[in-house]
Amino acid sequence: LTIAGSDSGGGAGIQADLKTISACGCYGMSAITAITAQNTIGVTDIHPVPVETLEKQIRAVIEDIGTGAIKIGMLHSVEVIECVVHVLSDYETGSIVLDPVMVATSGDQLIQDDAVEAMKQLLFPLVNCITPNIPEAQILLDSKINGEQGLKDAAAKLGKRFNISVLAKGGHLEQETLTDIFYDHSQDSLTTISSKKIETE
Repeated sequence: LTIAGSDSGGGAGIQADLKTISACGCYGMSAITAITAQNTIGVTDIHPVPVETLEKQIRAVIEDIGTGAIKIGMLHSVEVIECVVHVLSDYETGSIVLDPVMVATSGDQLIQDDAVEAMKQLLFPLVNCITPNIPEAQILLDSKINGEQGLKDAAAKLGKRFNISVLAKGGHLEQETLTDIFYDHSQDSLTTISSKKIETE
């Protein structure tokens, strides 16, 4: 189950999650938190789905089909975060991965300022792993991240601060090889995951 915003450009959000879930051989389901108007250039509109409708989407899926794992993406307000926490607390859900979506690739902010604090206090304790990119990790730590070593330090700091595993995504690093850092909280260990950057339109 992916709980996230709809990205009309198909590069992120519900659309990207469902493609990825299918590519991994799993069955994807969705609960949409907001409808955005966006493309590769930017975000021009965000239309929130009423929280009552969001809650009904999640309950409808879990109570009938069930879920082995949950991926959470864009939760743009405190009200939406509280709704998701309230609903998920009622079920045994399997692993929960949270992408703390705060800033679009284009630089547009996708979350209200007070929602960041709500996410840390209410949602982090429910999830197994968070997957921030560099701008998001900087917001969570309130400090600058420089280079690959800085990303390693940030992953470990976040993991220890919030008692959580962390996949720190290095797509914003200026280098030919893309590097993500996984901090496994249960093992207190760091793993580097690298792949060659693909030049694409």
